[in-house]
Amino acid sequence: MHRFVSPHASSSSSLSLLASPLLLLVLVCTGPSWGYFPEERWSPESPLLAPRVLVALVCRNAEHSLPHFLGGIERLNYPKDRLAVWVATDHNEDNTTSILRDWLTKVQNLYHYVEWRPKEQPSEYEDADGPKHWTNLRYAHVMKLRQAALESAREMWSVDCDNLLINPDVLWKLIGENKTIVAPMLESRAAYSNFWCGMTSQGYYKRTPAYIPIRKRVRKGCFAVPMVHSTFLIDLRKEASTQLAFHPPHPDYSWAFDDIIVFAFSARMADVQMFVCNQEAYGYFAVPLRAHNTLKDEADSFLHALVEVNVRHPPMMPSQYIPSPAKHSDKMGFDEVFMINLQKRADRRDRMLRTLYEQEIACKVITAVDGKAMNVSEIQAMGIQMLPGYSDPYHGRPLTKGELGCFLSHYKIWNEIVERGLQTSLVIEDDLRFEIFFKRRLKNLMLEVDSEGLLWDLIYIGRKRMQVDRPEKAVPNIHNLVEADYSYWTLSYVISLEGAMKLLKAEPLKRMLPVDEFLPIMFNKHPVKEYMAEFKSRDLRAFSAEPLLVFPSHYTGDPGYISDTETSTVWDNEKVRTDWDRARSGKTNQQAEISTEAQNSDVLQSPLDSTAREEL
Repeated sequence: MHRFVSPHASSSSSLSLLASPLLLLVLVCTGPSWGYFPEERWSPESPLLAPRVLVALVCRNAEHSLPHFLGGIERLNYPKDRLAVWVATDHNEDNTTSILRDWLTKVQNLYHYVEWRPKEQPSEYEDADGPKHWTNLRYAHVMKLRQAALESAREMWSVDCDNLLINPDVLWKLIGENKTIVAPMLESRAAYSNFWCGMTSQGYYKRTPAYIPIRKRVRKGCFAVPMVHSTFLIDLRKEASTQLAFHPPHPDYSWAFDDIIVFAFSARMADVQMFVCNQEAYGYFAVPLRAHNTLKDEADSFLHALVEVNVRHPPMMPSQYIPSPAKHSDKMGFDEVFMINLQKRADRRDRMLRTLYEQEIACKVITAVDGKAMNVSEIQAMGIQMLPGYSDPYHGRPLTKGELGCFLSHYKIWNEIVERGLQTSLVIEDDLRFEIFFKRRLKNLMLEVDSEGLLWDLIYIGRKRMQVDRPEKAVPNIHNLVEADYSYWTLSYVISLEGAMKLLKAEPLKRMLPVDEFLPIMFNKHPVKEYMAEFKSRDLRAFSAEPLLVFPSHYTGDPGYISDTETSTVWDNEKVRTDWDRARSGKTNQQAEISTEAQNSDVLQSPLDSTAREEL
C-alpha cells in the first residue's frame, strides 16, 4: 500500500480525514446584520463545506477504459479538496498499474487524500480460465478490497473502472437523496443496468414487470430495489451502515459467492434499503462478457459503450493528465469508405467523424445534395423525371425534394466509384449507430465472402426489412449473410464496382423514385410489378448482413429526431408540403410485424454475434 498525502490533508488518520457530517447547504445573507445596540452586530455564518467523500476504485485490466473513465472523474462538479481517492489494482495482464500510478502522481495535490494499493504479481488467478473468468479466488480478493475501502471512509462512492459518468453533478444528486445506499442508473446497449428489481430466494436475478419501465425511464424517480452495483454511494454515518460489509460474508449467508450478492445480503440483514435513481441521464457502461471472452473483446465492448454516448450526448473526452493510445485509422480493406452528410447538419458530421475516429475507421465525407435547395429549373436541367405512376405506398404522395436529394447523393457516390475504378466501397449515412464489434464483424464477413468466392454487387449493412411473410434465404457456408428481399433504408451498404455500374446503367434519373425503392427493383424484389417493368435489367446481386451491423441513431418520436427526406416539398411543386405523421405510418409499423416463422433463423452465427446478443 502506498499513500500520497495532499496539502489539503492534516496529520490525523485517514478515517478522521473522511469523517464529516452530511448536512444540507443553507442560504445565508451576504452582508453583516445590525442589532439594536452596536455590540449586538454580527456577521453571518459561512456556508458549510461539501461533505468529504472517498471514491473507491478497484481496477483490473482496465487499460482500454481508464483514459475516458478518469476523464469522467476529473469533470465531476464537486470540490476536489473534499474528495479522497482510494485505488487498488492487481492481477493485470495489461498496462493498468502504470496508467493509474501516472494519473495519481499528477492529480494527488488536487484531492484531499490519495491512497494507492497496487500489486504487480501475479498477473492472473491460478483457478481462472482467462482474464474474464470470475473465480472464487477473484471474488474473495475483490470483496476484501472493497471491505478495506469501506473501512477507510465515512462516505464512500464505489465506481467500477469501466463506467462512463456523463453527468458532472451525479455526486451532488446522490448526496441530496439522503439515502444509506443509492445508485445512479447506468445505461447500456441492452436492457442490462446496474440494478435489479427482483431477487430469488437463492439470491439470483429475477425478472419483474417493474424493471423495464425504470430502465427505459418511463417511470422516473428514486426506487427501492433489492440490488445496486457498479456505481453507488454509501452514507457510512447512518447508524445501520456499521452492519454493512463486503467481507467476510454474513454468518447466515448461503447464496452464491459473488461480491454484489454478498453486499446486497448484508444490506438486507442490516435492514438497509437500496435505491436507484433515474431522473437524469447519469452514465453508460458495457454489458458484462462471458468467461471465455478476451481482453480484446472487453476493449471493443467498452468502445461500443463510448460511441453510444455520442448518439445523444456530447462525446466523452479522455483524461487531461494521461495520454490516450494513438489511433491508426484504416478503410477495413475497402477501397473507400464514403460518409454522406448534408452540409447544414454539422452536428451529425461531427458526431459521425468522432464515432469513426474512435473505431479507427478512415472515411471520405461526401457533401450530400440538398434537395430542398433545388428549384424546378435545376431539376429539369439534370433531365430528372419521376417514375410514371409512382406514389408513396402509404400516403399516396409523389417523390419529395428530400428524397430526390438523398438519391442524388448516392448517385454521386456510384459515379465516383466507376470513375475511380473502386472494386469495393462502404457507404454510410450520417444518422446511424453502430452495433457492438462492428469493425471486426464486418471485416470477418467480407473475408468469408471473398474466401467462398461469392458473386455479389451489394450487401446491406443496415436496412429495414419489409418482406415479413417468410424468412430470407441464408447463404451457405458464410456466417451472418442472407439473400436480401424487399427492404427500405440505405443506412449503410457495401457496393462493388460492377454493382455501381449496373445501377448507373439503369439510368434512374429518367425514372426517379426513392433510392431505397430503386435498389429492390434492381435486384428484382419489389412488390409493385409496374415499377419493375420500367427497368429491363434487374440483375443486381444483393445480400444483407444478418443480424444487421448498423441501425438508425434516432427513431420517430425520439428527442432529436429529424428527417430531411420525408418532411419536405413535392419534387416538382414547392408549394405542396409533405410533412406527415410517421407515428401513423404503415411504413414505420410494418417492421414490427415479422413473425417468428419469418425470422432468419437458419443463418450461420459467429461467436461474436452470440456475445453481441447477450443481455445478462
